[in-house]
Amino acid sequence: MRILLYRGDGVIEPWARDFAAALPHAETVVWRENMSLASQPPCDYAVVWAPTPQLLDQLAHVKAIFLMGAGVDALLKFGDALPHVPIVRLGDAGMAEQMAEYVAYATLRYFRRFDDYEQQARQGIWNPLETRRRKADFTVGVLGLGKLGMPVLRTLRQLGFPVRGWSRSPKDVPGVPCFAGMDELGDFLSGTQVLVCMLPLTPETTNLLDRAHLSQLPEGAYVINVARGALLAEPDLLALIRAGHIAGATLDVFRNEPLPAPHPFWNEPRITITPHISALTLREEAVRQIAAKIGKLERGEAIDDIVDRARGY
Repeated sequence: MRILLYRGDGVIEPWARDFAAALPHAETVVWRENMSLASQPPCDYAVVWAPTPQLLDQLAHVKAIFLMGAGVDALLKFGDALPHVPIVRLGDAGMAEQMAEYVAYATLRYFRRFDDYEQQARQGIWNPLETRRRKADFTVGVLGLGKLGMPVLRTLRQLGFPVRGWSRSPKDVPGVPCFAGMDELGDFLSGTQVLVCMLPLTPETTNLLDRAHLSQLPEGAYVINVARGALLAEPDLLALIRAGHIAGATLDVFRNEPLPAPHPFWNEPRITITPHISALTLREEAVRQIAAKIGKLERGEAIDDIVDRARGY
């Protein structure tokens, strides 16, 4: 068995070592830019992250393409140029717990006014502030109820926040008001004090959080985006923050990463920026998961997390 490995950031050697240990009977092939494998036997599987167009020819010969993360947009952007083989996204692999921790911190930081205390501390001000509101009146809405969104919802609920959820298709979560489809998005937003975006990036969700939809949030609402930067119309969010309709935001993902130095988000004190770290892939767990799925495929068994190309996730 031959396994093709590639990462767009070039950090591939630790993955190669781990796959060699997890699948000692397999040969791992690290693909690099402008590398040709025409004279070598075809690879059986590919494990990739943020592939380049030059890699597509190699992917046409594999039995399945595994991703080193949960997001699939970096691969699906190639559209019909992608070979018609199964694409398998990474399951949890430790990301759900990290994502829940990040969102809980961002929510509590705003609810308890720690952002304001940080500003006061920088100015040497000692001034206890009134609480923003009762927790019972501080509804958090989770946009996207998948494998990462559901743990976030449960964590916020355990902290005592009223929660609600929205997804493209109907979901039934006991004790949680759930909304589905574009017809119910407005109702979901209008009752959400903190909006947490967990959606996959698809043609339908690109720029979903634009001025029209963000304006449906109550005045003084807060936005947390840990999904994909292109879900959010950045100029619209900035305008609504400056107008006072949106109180602020914690953003971990951006349309262009790294976030360019001239970007106005850097100079907006009501926006907290982190460098796409809300949920980092745990390599050892990811390798174990992918190796186990390869084993199942070799035995003719079914596996989870195969991407539905029509839905985009």
